[in-house]
Amino acid sequence: MSVPCFLSAAARSFSLQSPAAGLLCCRLLGHSSSIRRNMSSKRQIDHLERTASNSRQNTLYPAEVCGIIDESDTVKRLRIAVHPDFIFKAGQWVDFFIPGVETVGGFSMCSSPGLLQREGVIELAVKYTKHPPAHWVHTMCTVGSSVAMRVGGDFFFDPSPSDPSVDLLLVAGGVGINPLYSILLHTTDLLHLNRASGGRGYNIGSAHLCYSAKNTQELLFKSSIIEACREFPDKFSCDFHITQQSTDVDPHLQPFLKRGRITEEELRAHVDPQRTLCYLCGPPPMIEAISKTLMDLGLPKDRILFEKWW
Repeated sequence: MSVPCFLSAAARSFSLQSPAAGLLCCRLLGHSSSIRRNMSSKRQIDHLERTASNSRQNTLYPAEVCGIIDESDTVKRLRIAVHPDFIFKAGQWVDFFIPGVETVGGFSMCSSPGLLQREGVIELAVKYTKHPPAHWVHTMCTVGSSVAMRVGGDFFFDPSPSDPSVDLLLVAGGVGINPLYSILLHTTDLLHLNRASGGRGYNIGSAHLCYSAKNTQELLFKSSIIEACREFPDKFSCDFHITQQSTDVDPHLQPFLKRGRITEEELRAHVDPQRTLCYLCGPPPMIEAISKTLMDLGLPKDRILFEKWW
């Protein structure tokens, strides 16, 4: 369902009550000691506390839900009309404030900055859990619901035209695809700009996506990802990994599909220590294992950025 995507007077006058918690953690690999402390703590650390050391904007912007799409059986994608001054970089998240819900959510954008510029909206894909913000999205959120958001995060891809070309390796587990999909869409937008300018724009290298989920139903945005690979076959490639599916697979997906977890051999084929910049997002055990493998393959840890979902 959807409505015209503009911010209503009610949303512009939105007021907040006190915040508390969320569900997302973003860290650079170099901050391993703080990560170990967080992972070993038995006390649940809330979103605002966990991300206190991350960069975030000072301004909290009103917003209004203008579309709700069932992305899968367990994931809803929200289209949200935002304030004209709202900006973000591909890969960043928002502190998500809901009227009447004390807990503050942390959700990564799954849309590109280009969509924001063109239509004045952002998109968030939220998996069902009993965590209060996610539960609200799945049980109470409607078109017209007013919320407020503040952008944060040091996990983003925001090249300038003068930057040297890099090759992206994007590794996602489950709903960890959200910020990486934003980065992939942003890269697509930059390639379109290059095409329109006759190749005088950004220095865009290649991008390979390794995306693991339990089954093909849980592979979010798969059709759009395949479209990008087919539109720019010299730039984009992807491997979808499914770990818990025994049934037949849609023939449309078959050329991109692998059964089982992401392997060292696949990663090795897409790692050049001089050119590769890797973005990882997914469950903490997966991130720890992939990060170690990448460093064993010679990728410097300052070229490995990751975001852990808790």
